[in-house]
Formats: sequence, structure tokens, C-alpha cells
Amino acid sequence: MLNYNTLEEAFMFVSSGMQHENYAVINKKTGEIHYRGDVIDSGDLFADDDSEDEDDEEFLGDNYVYVPHKNDLDLGRKLVFDFVAQYLPDMYNEVERIFRSRGAYSRFKALLDAENQLQNWYNYENERTKAALLEWCKDNGLEVQD
Repeated sequence: MLNYNTLEEAFMFVSSGMQHENYAVINKKTGEIHYRGDVIDSGDLFADDDSEDEDDEEFLGDNYVYVPHKNDLDLGRKLVFDFVAQYLPDMYNEVERIFRSRGAYSRFKALLDAENQLQNWYNYENERTKAALLEWCKDNGLEVQD
């Protein structure tokens, strides 16, 4: 059984960098999570794996599953624009402009703060993230306790 908070922490670790920069894998039988990234390696699960390619799934076998990155679950830019369409439809073009250059998330959050929508964004992001992670767990045969 996998604790939701532990899963969320692993998801946040994986999503804290660019896709394929940080990894976390879950042992489907025990719920144990192993991490690997530029600044962390949580054990010997990856010790014999010197490859950086997509053959890791064969190396890990059927008992493990990679924790997804936020982009794998459409929780990146798509989530932003879903929120804007629902809560700030008149600002859709402005947000599109913001996301055409670097530093978009900080400028987006500044815009939300100015529009008194920042807390709504955090609530929306948390709800959508939890729903997406629970659906991902179901699809991957992982049992989660809240």
C-alpha cells in the first residue's frame, strides 16, 4: 500500500526538474520509492545501471513503475490554460503572451496575485494533481491510502 503524501513527494521530486532529469520508481509490491537525480540517489536499485537510455524499464522489471513527470499527466502548461479558461477567460491572450518567454510561471503567479486568484490557482492545481495521480495509480495497479 502506498501513502498518498509519499507519492506526492515523489511526484514533486520528479517534476522539480526537466523531464527525464529526476527519477523516482515505486516497487509495486512494497510501495517503497527509490529516487535518482542530479543531487540524490536513494540506494542500490540503480547501482548496476550505468545506462541513461529508455531500457531502464527492462532493467527494473514488472515490479517497478516510474513516477510520472507533471507533463506526462498534462499538469504543466495545459493545466495553466485550463485554469485560465475557467477562471480568467478575459486574460487568456495575456497568459499566452506570458508563456512565450522564460520565467512564465513566476509572471503568471504575479498576475494571479494581482487578480486575487492565486489561492484559487493553488486549490485548482492541488485538486487536479491529486485526481491525476490517483488515476495514474489505478492505471498502474497501485493501491493508495489517503
